[in-house]
Amino acid sequence: PRAVITIGSSAFEDCYNLTSVDIPKSVISIGDSAFRGCQSLTNFVIPKGIIRISNYSFNNCISLKTVVIPPSVIIIGFYAFSECWALKSIVIPKSVNSIEGAAFFGCNSLTSIVIPNGVTSIEEGSFFGCKSLTSVFIPKSVTIIGLFSFLSCLSLTSIVIPESVTHIGEKAFLQCRSLKSVSIPNSVTIIGNKAFSDCSKLKRVIMFPNLKHLITKNNINLGI
Repeated sequence: PRAVITIGSSAFEDCYNLTSVDIPKSVISIGDSAFRGCQSLTNFVIPKGIIRISNYSFNNCISLKTVVIPPSVIIIGFYAFSECWALKSIVIPKSVNSIEGAAFFGCNSLTSIVIPNGVTSIEEGSFFGCKSLTSVFIPKSVTIIGLFSFLSCLSLTSIVIPESVTHIGEKAFLQCRSLKSVSIPNSVTIIGNKAFSDCSKLKRVIMFPNLKHLITKNNINLGI
């Protein structure tokens, strides 16, 4: 038979009892929602030929603990790993230059993330609701931290925003209730509404004096 090169959209969607899948090396494309709702799936190795992890590929795979992403991947699609409740860590290869909206939304067990250099924008809701996330590395390639990016990351204690960032979106760090300090670089020109609101432990904001005009009671609340 001919080698399989594509796994179609929704091919295994809602296969609740599926625990493992062996994907042949010939596969170069996995469609949207291909493994969405496979609630017993515990680990997955993405083949080396894959360039894009499609939208909703592993959404609601609530038992997924480990995923191996190859260095061929460039794009992680919308909601790709959203609501993977058991996922504690994931290595994003340096090849990735785009992490699309809500890619890791609701990954309750994810504790740390390193965003690779080359990613220019942290898109809307990328890490929204990652309640166990304690550390995030943001590279100097990032210029935009989108709205809701880290909303309700309840365990995040500190954040260093690189000098490349110009825009911090609305509610980007809203309800980061363990956040104690934040460093805002001179490059920032916009801080969105409620960007750092309801951060009850936030005591220290490090920033240049010329940025003080950006601070209002609507975007940063110091927990003093």
